[in-house]
Amino acid sequence: MQVITRVTALLLLAGFLSCQTKTDTATQTTTATDSTGTTASTASTKKVIVFFGNSLAAGYGLDNTADAFPNRIGARIDSLGLPYRVVNAGLSGETTAGGRSRVGWILRQAGRGTAVDVFVLELGGNDGLRGIPLKSSRENLQAIIDTVRLQNPQARVVIAGMQIPPNLGRTYTTEFRELFKELATKNKAVLIPFLLEGVGGNPKLNQPDGIHPNVQGHRIVAETVWQVIGPMLQAS
Repeated sequence: MQVITRVTALLLLAGFLSCQTKTDTATQTTTATDSTGTTASTASTKKVIVFFGNSLAAGYGLDNTADAFPNRIGARIDSLGLPYRVVNAGLSGETTAGGRSRVGWILRQAGRGTAVDVFVLELGGNDGLRGIPLKSSRENLQAIIDTVRLQNPQARVVIAGMQIPPNLGRTYTTEFRELFKELATKNKAVLIPFLLEGVGGNPKLNQPDGIHPNVQGHRIVAETVWQVIGPMLQAS
């Protein structure tokens, strides 16, 4: 029953995001904000964590974007007194091609005054839902990682895995799922196997559209992410 529910939710996700546009693109691409709402260009001696993604990172549909999982991570970091600040560079509707075109600017804005220490790459879902050739998505994601490493050689890259519904065929669906693991292995990056683990397909954890996590869903996503990056931050 759980499998059927997840597939149904993913099919809804395909229908919705395939026609989703980048809302307020001009505003969102010109201002990256940290987890407290301060512009990312503000000078800081803290190390920088960038969440570079789409509507999931942006907190689409939430009444308060402070509830979005990257900002929850930022609040936890503050509560623990860790020397990091979170920059949420999520943009609704973003594809890997769009991310490739803006990543350089985001890195310069986010890391102004200090280097980017952790880069969480949460892109690819919209590509898969639109049936974009995997070769193109792979090249774009690799180019994003290359840009991060070029501008911030010391940066630790974390790749958030995603899954798509089976309506594009078993081969495409399987290869898409494996794409994130392949990139993580190739680039010696840290992998979050499935960002929406425990959330996707559960109506109690998603908004009425059945697609985007609600507040409770974002709490779980934040825990999933924290299990991966928390030990990295506390050990450094």
